Amino acid sequence: MRRSLKRSNAHFQKASGKLPLGVSSNFRYWGEDRTIYVKRGEGARIWDIDDNEYIDYRMGYGPGILGYADPRVDEAALAGMDIGGVFALSTEREYEVASLISKMVPAAELVRFSNSGTEAVMAALRLARAHTGKDAHIVVEGGYHGVFDAVLWYANIEEWDPEAGRPPIEPDSAGIPGLLRRLTHFTPLNDANYLEDLLKKHHQDIGAFLIEPMMGNCCSITATREYVLAARELCAKYNVVMIVDEVKTGFRVARGGVQELMGFRADLCTFAKAMANGYPISAVAGREDIMRQVGDGVVHGGTYTCHAVSLAAAEKTLQILDETPALERIETYGRNMQKGMSDILDARGIEHAFVGHPSMGGLFFNARPPSNYRDWLDSDYTFYDTMAPHLHDLGVLCEPDSREPWFICEAHANTDCLEPTLTAFEQAVDLTIEQLQRGQVNG
Repeated sequence: MRRSLKRSNAHFQKASGKLPLGVSSNFRYWGEDRTIYVKRGEGARIWDIDDNEYIDYRMGYGPGILGYADPRVDEAALAGMDIGGVFALSTEREYEVASLISKMVPAAELVRFSNSGTEAVMAALRLARAHTGKDAHIVVEGGYHGVFDAVLWYANIEEWDPEAGRPPIEPDSAGIPGLLRRLTHFTPLNDANYLEDLLKKHHQDIGAFLIEPMMGNCCSITATREYVLAARELCAKYNVVMIVDEVKTGFRVARGGVQELMGFRADLCTFAKAMANGYPISAVAGREDIMRQVGDGVVHGGTYTCHAVSLAAAEKTLQILDETPALERIETYGRNMQKGMSDILDARGIEHAFVGHPSMGGLFFNARPPSNYRDWLDSDYTFYDTMAPHLHDLGVLCEPDSREPWFICEAHANTDCLEPTLTAFEQAVDLTIEQLQRGQVNG
């Protein structure tokens, strides 16, 4: 069975004449014959311009916490539209939404809003540098923190010779100034000794430790609580600002995000994806003494920051997440889906494991999941990469890149998604087994 993507393919050829890769984000390009264009979305489903229907487990990489076109949020956004748009002035609602965030996340003593996760992390790094007077920062290997120059670097584990010392640091894009390389250090997840050694040697230059305790762009590989608490102590010891990137986990894995799950407080934290059910808004938040630098030496702003529509959507979304059992329903659905998948895979003797949280879980075809990015690089993701296109043909949309988690929204739990998802998953697993037995692997 194969979907028709005739209209998407034709539109790709046309769009490529005006848009590089035919899209507006590199991550939306899946190849000339696989890139799809969305017609509409509702609840947990989307339809492409060929009228193929999908149960969506990408959810825009996480923003759709309640589901597409949620009437409660959209009604609030429409009321926000009545306010009038962009004024380059503030409204009363900013305080109300900031207060909601502080209520849900104890570390968020003060809040500043931006438009995207990238912008929020940029602001957090600037605040950390200003607070410590130190320009360098540490990134956990495999972590993703947006698309700006300071974080578009990676530790090249693939070509690394351990006998030669630490992995070389390479730019993740052309156009990144080489001068920035010396400001970036990398450490593997869940290795507190490595982190301590790094800080002992370079703490005089390092002002920030940037971490996703649940790595949203690396299968939701998760830090242990012991590691996070050790890192928390090391940051305090060496005068390093601990920035917890909750752009994906915030208001999703718990009302207070991953910090609530693991029982610790960041110095600074960033939020975006689930804040407003898809409307563009983000936040940097944290300790009052650090945040008070904004306006007292640190510049932060933006013309579209706190647009009335996005702000109204954020207020309603956060109220729903805080006051209703939406997150509990999402978690229950995720657990039931994973159990159903496990039953299917167990029946076929296929080793597998889930990591992360049921609301954004990663699937590995190995009995023991990796505990850091180095382990992930050594894992075999052939089965997943071969299975994903079959799922798409069968009407279940997961990210074709095996590094992305499966995102659950409230609409999955409230509609008839589970049974058709598991039916399609079983068929896709069997098709994958047959394809691999024939020696045919999707590239």
